[in-house]
Amino acid sequence: MGINKNIDGKKVEVTGKVVTLSNFISFTRFFVAFPIIYFHYRNEYNYNATVLVLIFYGLISDYLDGLVARKTNTISEVGKMIDPISDKLCAGTLFIYTVWLGWVPVWFLIFFIIRDVLILMGSSFIKLKYGKVAMSTMSGKISVNVIALYWISVFFFRDATQAHEILLYASVAIMIISFIAYFKRYHNIMRGAEFN
Repeated sequence: MGINKNIDGKKVEVTGKVVTLSNFISFTRFFVAFPIIYFHYRNEYNYNATVLVLIFYGLISDYLDGLVARKTNTISEVGKMIDPISDKLCAGTLFIYTVWLGWVPVWFLIFFIIRDVLILMGSSFIKLKYGKVAMSTMSGKISVNVIALYWISVFFFRDATQAHEILLYASVAIMIISFIAYFKRYHNIMRGAEFN
């Protein structure tokens, strides 16, 4: 366990623990995508109480895991990996489904996947070189929320086409901004900046 000053100037205590409540919450987030799709499909492309509960868990867990990790001092290397990967896999699975339904354009899914693969490649390189994972950027967290809003608008408000279009391009814009922020962060780390 060590305390380092990261490139944002914050001190974060990072542990080597694997089995923690926060990691469990992050890990389970990915798996809610499949029952959401299953129940939605079985209900003739309509949502029911089960789908609502699962979506609510998926959304709240993205805040809950970080909160639990900070409150219990269990921010871990494993958690820093599981959290963003669960976000990307859960969102990616749900977007694949909505693309299949014809509710989201294919180009958005391709853009989403390419961006996330590039970020994961950068994170993997940092992990291999320094033996630890760089934490998510604030713009990355904002990006997750805007993308979630876009998906929710498409999934629940089928007739709100103007809102869909606004949130679609807002998602693309924030994904580009967050990608640049990640690139700068990785560049600073490669130049010797400390990070947690």
